[in-house]
Amino acid sequence: MSVIRDYVCIDLETTGLSPKSDRIIEIGAARVREGRIVDTFQQLINPRMDLNERVVLLTRIRPEELQDKPELSEVLSGLEEFLGEDILVGHRISFDYSFLKRAFVNQKKTFEKRGIDTLRIARACVTDCESKKLESLCKYFGITHQAHRALGDVLATVELYERLVEKYYREEIEELFTPRALIYKVKKESPATRAQLEQLERVITKYGIQASVEPGSLTRNEASRYLDQLYSTYGR
Repeated sequence: MSVIRDYVCIDLETTGLSPKSDRIIEIGAARVREGRIVDTFQQLINPRMDLNERVVLLTRIRPEELQDKPELSEVLSGLEEFLGEDILVGHRISFDYSFLKRAFVNQKKTFEKRGIDTLRIARACVTDCESKKLESLCKYFGITHQAHRALGDVLATVELYERLVEKYYREEIEELFTPRALIYKVKKESPATRAQLEQLERVITKYGIQASVEPGSLTRNEASRYLDQLYSTYGR
């Protein structure tokens, strides 16, 4: 098998690390043909929930920048068209895939992809660079990198992948560079019920709570977790 040089590289910025409770705030992607970027995709997303200070400091994305941006459901069709049938490349690609798979499933869309993980390749091949974080690998290889912004990470990851191919690809470790099925099991989630939204409104009003997430954007499971959190903090 020849090494993959046609692919889409993708990266997300999110409100946190859990696809079950956190949300996407930025998507970046680049379509690559014969090792060269031929098109890019970039979109800020309104998550309809607060950004914590750590995320703001890390990404430099301010909450007010997201207020007039589309919700994720509004951009999935455009992203789906951009991705096409391409193999995905990313640094810790399973993280990005888990968020995307959940989003597509909740919109009643299938999202089955194969991917190549530059983190996996680097862990096996770049033995003299202690940290395998994208920032550290970019310093190691002298790659320009706008860290923690989706498209900046994508552009850096494309160059990183091409450097890894050039320096390390050989038949005996071909498996590292071979696309693998990306797996994340998730079922479609229903919106929060009217009863849940009424309970939330009652608790929020009773205790004068500044809600950290817009109740109308919650799924049934998210609303249940949020209610449990409020009850444990404020009581019923």
